[in-house]
Amino acid sequence: MTSRAVVPPTDKLDWTTIGFQYRDTNGFVKYTWTEETGWDEGKFLTDPMLNIHVCATGLHYGQQCFEGLKAFRDNDGRVRIFRPDVNAKRMQRSADMAHMPRVPVEIFEQAVRRTVEANLEFVPPKESGGSLYIRPVLFGSGPFIGMGAAPEFSFIVFGMPVGNYYSGGVVPVDALVIEDFDRTAPNGTGATKVGGNYASTFGPMLRAKKQGYPITLHLDSKTHTYIDEFSTSNFVALTHPDPVTKKRTFVTPNSSTILQSVTRLSLEDIAEKTLGWEVEERPVKFEELVQGRFAEVAAVGTAAILTPVRKIVRGDQVVCIGSGTQTEIGEGFARLYKEYRGIQSGDQDDTFGWMWPAEGL
Repeated sequence: MTSRAVVPPTDKLDWTTIGFQYRDTNGFVKYTWTEETGWDEGKFLTDPMLNIHVCATGLHYGQQCFEGLKAFRDNDGRVRIFRPDVNAKRMQRSADMAHMPRVPVEIFEQAVRRTVEANLEFVPPKESGGSLYIRPVLFGSGPFIGMGAAPEFSFIVFGMPVGNYYSGGVVPVDALVIEDFDRTAPNGTGATKVGGNYASTFGPMLRAKKQGYPITLHLDSKTHTYIDEFSTSNFVALTHPDPVTKKRTFVTPNSSTILQSVTRLSLEDIAEKTLGWEVEERPVKFEELVQGRFAEVAAVGTAAILTPVRKIVRGDQVVCIGSGTQTEIGEGFARLYKEYRGIQSGDQDDTFGWMWPAEGL
């Protein structure tokens, strides 16, 4: 089979300054579900404005969920998507939580592929460090005023070109612990990617940024003694290197109230299977930070991949990670970041089989 020609990036964008923001592209795909017909074949739309019923449950009751993933170019200009199957399965868990029909993995992957293929010129050149950020959204689009599920659901996938989150290099930041607001509760929605988990953090995050803290950290809502996650991403930490083997332990909370980050799961695999480190998913007490148990701490997620944290402030308490004044990423996370980005960009062998499709688009 003859492979098709590579579609180069458009020359109508300045790839060095695109940042991380929404931009119109060629269009997106939309699938519709009803109980009578199930999921339809989907269609490609070019108008970014959706026509939604005034009584849609996605508007009134927040019956919706979303995902975020990226597509990257390799040295030959081919485009591959990072682990869409994992995002598809996570969206199914979110759909279960919000009483919505599951999007089958094959439809999810088909929708993502159709969106990327229709917008290949918007995938940034490899040398820019950018990617095509892909946003799948599932929501109740049919009318229902009572407390129940919509008679119709829509599944859309759109994308936008985004730049390298750290064009000037990965820079450590300070974090603020949110004490007067609990993002989620035990046995609640925290482990799913429903929009309500995020909208409620906008206010605390904005207030923290005005105080000089780029990210915010949440503790468990029951006791406020265990670490849950950052408002936008998972919490991960590295222990101090073993004095003999120089190996570390990758530590992350296993709380039932936090999202299973695809980035975090991938970094775990690299830490364990590539670097030979130990991995611990367990309850992590805030006191462990105070005691200096960790050499490095970071927030990890799709947008930035990895944001090192050098200082965590909780009221009048200031906890330094390392010196607390460092301006560069630590040695441990630098190794993880290099391996992770190497796989996405094609500079490292994809021994995990994460980049899809293998032949590229």
